[in-house]
Amino acid sequence: MTEELFREDASLLQCEATVLACDEAGIVLDRTVFYPLGGGQAGDAGTLTATTGAVLPIADTRKHPSRPGDIAHVPAAGSDPSVFSPGTRVVAAIDAPRRRAHMRFHTATHLLCALVPHPVDGCSITAGYARLDFHMNEPLDKVALSAGIARLVAEAHPVRHRWISEDELDAQPQLVRSMSVQPPRGLGRVRVLEIEGVDLQPCGGTHVSNTAEVGPVIVTKIEKKSAMTRRVILGFAEPAEG
Repeated sequence: MTEELFREDASLLQCEATVLACDEAGIVLDRTVFYPLGGGQAGDAGTLTATTGAVLPIADTRKHPSRPGDIAHVPAAGSDPSVFSPGTRVVAAIDAPRRRAHMRFHTATHLLCALVPHPVDGCSITAGYARLDFHMNEPLDKVALSAGIARLVAEAHPVRHRWISEDELDAQPQLVRSMSVQPPRGLGRVRVLEIEGVDLQPCGGTHVSNTAEVGPVIVTKIEKKSAMTRRVILGFAEPAEG
């Protein structure tokens, strides 16, 4: 299984690794800082650089479709991954601005969850925007939500993760806010993201370490997608990164 360094430290931008496989799905490493698409968050992009100096641009990162527990680093179109054969030593480096945008937006969605106390029925976190679909029929106010996010950002709440057992999660079903993405089972433990005094819920994504680092994020649009779905879209108040 690929060692997922990003689970414990989202601030890591690169690592040394060894190629385990190179197939149609992408390059598999023994360890990586690249986050794979999942939980609504987009996969990382970046580069793999071999000790020979060969550089392979990575356009996306996915969970390997046929190797459970492994992560596939997807080469950019037109690139040649053939020199990255098993055993090749590489430096895996992510696109830092893209990851930073993901971290800011993902933490901002948790702030939004704290402001809108309804189940989440879909989400998307990219470098350019984030969205959450709430299972509800009441109207939402764009200005009020933007002000609420700004307040929680300014309060500078610490953000940290920890692990709890599956039994602990079963004893606290209210922690699971998402209707569409359930915490992974079978590992014996579940990763939870805590924003001190604000939010606590299972999450495997990458986050900033303090809400102050979210910066100026605003609600750009609210849509009524169905009788019981309200979509909230977030954007950066400054030009988006990545």
